[in-house]
Amino acid sequence: MARVGEVTRDFRFSTNVFGIPTREAFRERCRHLESVGFDVLFAADHLGAPAPFPVLVAAADATERLRVGTLVLNAPFWNAGLLAREIATTDVLTGGRLDVGLGAGHMKWEFDKAAIPWEPFGARAQRLEETITDVQRFLSTELAALPNGSVPAPVQHVGFGGSGPPLIVGGTGDRILTIAGRHADVIGVAGVYQIPGQPPGTFRIGTAAEADERVAFARTAAGERNADVEWNLLVQAVVPAPDRRAAATDLRTRFGGRMSVDEVLETPFLLIGTPEQMAEQLRERRERYGFTLVTVHEPYQEPFEPVVELLHA
Repeated sequence: MARVGEVTRDFRFSTNVFGIPTREAFRERCRHLESVGFDVLFAADHLGAPAPFPVLVAAADATERLRVGTLVLNAPFWNAGLLAREIATTDVLTGGRLDVGLGAGHMKWEFDKAAIPWEPFGARAQRLEETITDVQRFLSTELAALPNGSVPAPVQHVGFGGSGPPLIVGGTGDRILTIAGRHADVIGVAGVYQIPGQPPGTFRIGTAAEADERVAFARTAAGERNADVEWNLLVQAVVPAPDRRAAATDLRTRFGGRMSVDEVLETPFLLIGTPEQMAEQLRERRERYGFTLVTVHEPYQEPFEPVVELLHA
């Protein structure tokens, strides 16, 4: 639905890093992303994935305009002072092309393997907000006041209260979306929900109705900041298909029958059909929800490229 007084943003397109086969293969992928119209490359913060900040510096070094970012860092993995140092240094080394995504963490096994205490969700959410405010303090005053004084100041002064790079926060629950509304420059309404009674990290895909309600909640939390917020959509699958309903029927089975075929077709977190149909789906989702920063997982990058071309045309 159109929002009174809100400017319609242009689309930005992004994908993420699942692995690095070789240095040169990674550099070539980054150059390819830039050439076909992607705007941002994100690195995650999972124990079994490459370390995020070196990945981002390498990606920026291989390209000219591609922005880089974290989607997302697990706040409980990080000390705020050391994280602020990483952010400031990476923003300088990427030429001011860094976005910083922060989350509360949701994969218990990673915490267990890294010997980091796994706390209840409320404690992790509190840790997330404390990390945001502590990083802001370090970026604004404390890094420069440290002995030696050689930690570089961030190039960007957008997020973290104008002290650093743009801040991305996303989730599904009230606590995380409230934190996002208070602090984030980019708010992501996550497309997956923890399945009750299942181990942490066992998810289902959200419906369009749930996305409507969660976006409305996040907009209320953002309040007067709404006009300045960008909205991120993390697409969980890109499914090229000449027959959307047949493809949705197959996906419904793959997802365990938790959604109807119509719900599979309508959810904003899946793209199904021809490139032209997917492009139209994203236009509709921009109008309905405000989503303009669209992220697809690395395995779906190639089938998504024709959609990027159509929407950048």
